[in-house]
Amino acid sequence: MGSRRDLRGFLELLEQRGQLRRISAPVDPDLELSAIADRVLGCGGPALLFENVIGSTMPVAVNLMGTVERVLWSMGMERAEELEQLGERLALLQQPRPPKGAQEALRFGSVLLDLLKAKPDLDLLPPCHQQVFRGEQVNLDALPLLRPWPGDAGRIITLGLVITKDPQTGTPNVGVYRLQQQSLNTMTVHWLSVRGGARHLRKAAELGKPLEIAVAIGVHPLLVMAAATPIPVQLSEWLFAGLYAGEGVRLAKCKTVDLEVPSHSEVVLEGTITPGEVLPDGPFGDHMGFYGGVEDSPLVRIQCVTQRRDPIYFTTFSGRPPKEDAMLAIALNRIYTPILRQQIPEIVDFFLPMEGLSYKLAVIAIDKAYPGQARRAAMAFWSALPQFTYTKFVVVVDKAINIRDPRQVIWAISALVDPQRDLMVVENTPFDTLDFASEQLGLGGRLAIDATTKVGPERNHPWGEPLARPAELEARLDGRWAELGLADVGQSDPDPALFGYALEQVLQRLAAGARG
Repeated sequence: MGSRRDLRGFLELLEQRGQLRRISAPVDPDLELSAIADRVLGCGGPALLFENVIGSTMPVAVNLMGTVERVLWSMGMERAEELEQLGERLALLQQPRPPKGAQEALRFGSVLLDLLKAKPDLDLLPPCHQQVFRGEQVNLDALPLLRPWPGDAGRIITLGLVITKDPQTGTPNVGVYRLQQQSLNTMTVHWLSVRGGARHLRKAAELGKPLEIAVAIGVHPLLVMAAATPIPVQLSEWLFAGLYAGEGVRLAKCKTVDLEVPSHSEVVLEGTITPGEVLPDGPFGDHMGFYGGVEDSPLVRIQCVTQRRDPIYFTTFSGRPPKEDAMLAIALNRIYTPILRQQIPEIVDFFLPMEGLSYKLAVIAIDKAYPGQARRAAMAFWSALPQFTYTKFVVVVDKAINIRDPRQVIWAISALVDPQRDLMVVENTPFDTLDFASEQLGLGGRLAIDATTKVGPERNHPWGEPLARPAELEARLDGRWAELGLADVGQSDPDPALFGYALEQVLQRLAAGARG
């Protein structure tokens, strides 16, 4: 990546656009800093750079991705439509097939050229090696780690790229996992069993050797975006990030482990995990809006810290939306849409409301053509991408419904659904351990609601004719609206986050009734 593709370059961009506020007053990273940032994020405020953090010499950058607009800027984009264009290009790599014509062949060739441009390269004089601390010099207390919520068990890293390598194939995995400080030189890492890092640790255990691990802190937000995108394309995260950026990621070899990290990282932690060595991790406030539980998690022993001169610490925190992870999810929603359309052709559009935690509730619009199609679309959605495994509720509506308007979605559920016919509950499926609504942690049900117009054998009696006015009349009224003195009277755009938690509670009750 170019010289401006680092955290400092992005901070400069935000400052130039009036979207960065520097705070010179002393602020405590224990509870206070996150509380300030949360208030600013909640009102759509600017990114923050705390320059006087108690207990550390490092400034702390937070809320950098606190609006969808800033997420777009991190990807070099200005309009949300560009996200869907990127998704269309990625869809060609998702399920490649022979092009049907010259135009499609050109598009596919263009994507292959992008892949060549996206190939990472090595930086022989990486900025992240400007300062090196080994052995007894390692002191995690020097980092301004946050404790965001009063009931949190300790200080945490939230936006570090956690890098491991498959012990058998050497294929790297880059993920964004929470780490809890345990001592001056140890941390626990919290990852789900399906994640790449956990798979690598299981393989290391089978081979009877430790797993090497690196944590890159303070990278360009685009790399966080790429690492948080679990799209099952057979590409390394570095190549995927290069596709996002339009240029290759510059990497640096670690000092003490056989891993590579972004060369522009502000701070890099290098260490190992001995299989079976664990410590209690948690509780911590999580995106569900509750404190999680305490889990025995792998212990990371840090043996080396490298960093840039005068490093900047980049972080975030979890909690009930809106938070930065929700803004990332809104952007990813647009990227996923073309990929979903390719896998499930009847899907016209889909929406993950932020207040539905950006993955717990999905609304899908389909071009319905035959009986049972809504159920088929829901089942296909659950298996389309790994993150949709944890989607509890899928509401399927007709393509004429604006899925981002809660009024239209609620109408479709109310007018077109018979609960004894149109609810499909799938019981006892693997589930998110953070979802306390489930009767058993890690095991839960899913609910699909067919809120489409019923066709063929789906209905046993005539339905009334839908109310509609002639298009000619509507067009004539449009032309006379100002003449009628109503130019300033119009329908405001719906708030796409209006129906998240409220609708989820309704669906929770429906699911309970269906099970009963």
